Amino acid sequence: MLNAEDLPRIIFGCGNFGGIGSSPALRHAGDSEEQALELLDRARDVGLTRFDTANTYGGGTSEMILGKWLRAQGSDFVSQAQIATKVGNPNGCPPGETPLSASQIGHHLDQSLHRLGLERIDLFYIHEFDRVTPIDEVLKAMNRAAEAGKIDRFGVSNASLTDVKVVKNRAPTALASRFEYVQNEYNLLALADASELIPWCAENHFRYTAFSPLAGGLLTGKYRLGEEPPTGSRLAHAAEIYSSYLNEESFAAIDLLRRSADKRQQTMAEAALRFVLDTPGVDSLIIAPRRIAHFAGLGLEPQ
Repeated sequence: MLNAEDLPRIIFGCGNFGGIGSSPALRHAGDSEEQALELLDRARDVGLTRFDTANTYGGGTSEMILGKWLRAQGSDFVSQAQIATKVGNPNGCPPGETPLSASQIGHHLDQSLHRLGLERIDLFYIHEFDRVTPIDEVLKAMNRAAEAGKIDRFGVSNASLTDVKVVKNRAPTALASRFEYVQNEYNLLALADASELIPWCAENHFRYTAFSPLAGGLLTGKYRLGEEPPTGSRLAHAAEIYSSYLNEESFAAIDLLRRSADKRQQTMAEAALRFVLDTPGVDSLIIAPRRIAHFAGLGLEPQ
């Protein structure tokens, strides 16, 4: 079961606000502003104080909604919360530019600050490495942002162990002291980081954050191999994102999770989150419930 000690390790993900993730093709499938604000209220009610978004989620709508909500919470709450956002997704990059060029980082950081209504981003991530912009240009731009007081902590997402080591070794001084976070996909069906990256992060005092701990909802048990997904579900809208999961091996693991959860009188979602939280070296995870009722299914109740 989740407990009060777990709450500081659970981050509320805003990737469904105004769309599903960063894809322009999925803007129609996201949560409305009204839904999003209700979900944020419940997140606060259950005791969550960490929030994760990106400049390209919903084409910027996610940051705008989160910013609107933060302004209504009062300065005391905001000062104690951690707000994370990201830059570097190709969907936010105009033709002729590269997502992590110095000009793009500076432009999108200022936009994010404006949309969120903040003077400083608590945690700023490289969303994806664009493999074109020289890494030194990227890190110098991030360093300037740190020196200007626009970002506090710094992290990388969708990163390999090699990526993390390169950033660690080449980050300028102001940025290197703030480089603390690695955010990657990790769950019962996506275990690639368990053998090397997660242990390395633990040994080197990096905070590993797992996104998609429920594998896009597959680990809640609501999907069946070979059957059409429920209308309106993430899998119905974006099956290609989860295609690597749609095989007999994954569904055998899901069945084992179901049986284990039943024995422990847990929901499958609780059991899936517990697996991630109990992995040595995992610092935190991101949840993204889309209905108020989903919080209870995750073992999160108002305090």
